[in-house]
Amino acid sequence: MSHIVVVGAGQAGQQICATLRNEGFEGRLTLIGAETHPPYQRPPLSKGYLLGEISRERLFLKPEAWYADHGIDLRLGAPAENIDPDARTLRLGAEVISWDQLAIATGLAARPLPPEAGGDLGGVFTVRTLADVDRMEAPLKAARNVVVVGGGYIGLEAAAVGRKLGAEVTVVEAGPRILGRVASAETAAVMRDIHIEHGVTIREDARLDRLVGERQVSAARLANGEELPADVVIVGIGLIPQCSIAQAAGLKCDGGVIVDAYGRTSNPAIWAAGDCALFPFRGGLARLESVQNAIDMAQAVARNMLGAEKPYEPMPWFWSDQYDVKLQIAGLNTGYDRVVMRGAGKVPMSLWYFCGSELRAVDAVGDARAYMVGKRLIESGARVAPDEVADPETDLKALLKR
Repeated sequence: MSHIVVVGAGQAGQQICATLRNEGFEGRLTLIGAETHPPYQRPPLSKGYLLGEISRERLFLKPEAWYADHGIDLRLGAPAENIDPDARTLRLGAEVISWDQLAIATGLAARPLPPEAGGDLGGVFTVRTLADVDRMEAPLKAARNVVVVGGGYIGLEAAAVGRKLGAEVTVVEAGPRILGRVASAETAAVMRDIHIEHGVTIREDARLDRLVGERQVSAARLANGEELPADVVIVGIGLIPQCSIAQAAGLKCDGGVIVDAYGRTSNPAIWAAGDCALFPFRGGLARLESVQNAIDMAQAVARNMLGAEKPYEPMPWFWSDQYDVKLQIAGLNTGYDRVVMRGAGKVPMSLWYFCGSELRAVDAVGDARAYMVGKRLIESGARVAPDEVADPETDLKALLKR
């Protein structure tokens, strides 16, 4: 009987298993996860779960019994190691597991602040796993001064939670602006204003020198010598693709596990999907760090493992909840030559990114209608005039009827 093993029990790994069963795969199926919890949603960790608004059970993608009910051997609490592509085996603790096809869905890890910069002090946290948030919850609720290192989505979501819990919050961003890698300057300016209105201090062009404290952090020292008081420091300085097991197996990697358009790695019996996978996109290679990509790519890879031979065609979209504002992004704002705004920079508003008459992306801040219309236009490849989108008199929904 054919045996498929999936390494990585996150959103992509769970979706590969679910799709394999939905598509009729009746062979042995094993899902291996390093964490002790069954696969769970990560986006609510830094929002609803940290605030205590979402229970742990609601995070789980499926109840634990679901895996046994679907004939999935769920192995938790031990990372897979020593993949041998020639023998088609891997080691799990003292056990050697044979496989016919293997899928790698190991995802991302939070980039830590190094010990020499104070990253090993008490009160310093990253936000990536359930265990991270469980460790952070009590100190954050008791904190008076919180410093967030990094002005990306994770850092800003954590800043919003800190303010909701009553702490004084300062975001320290080394770059010239927040959201520098993931959003346009216009979108970043709107989100900056929202945080400032809620009492967050935003420090841009501010490089952290090190954290100060004996065993417990007490301050964050900036490169200019200024010290910011801190009971808790939340580090959001990026995510690292988990590629070590793939590299050790001799698979091609370069800031991600390199796959072809079908999700195959450099070994045709091994596949990869989700945040760790680097796939062909717009003439190059790309990784997309989003729930939707994890789900969509996992479904495509699972079907290709069963012989579908259909290339993965991503339709990127992302979201971030900060306070009572939802930022929704459809598409990727790369290669654009014009951006137009609806809403005069105040919530609700949206930014539309064009390359000629091709709509590349839409950033919608508190504007679900603009997001919905923009997403459908991008998916359909419809051509719309930038000036028409910019005109506040234009009925966006009418653009869908052409």
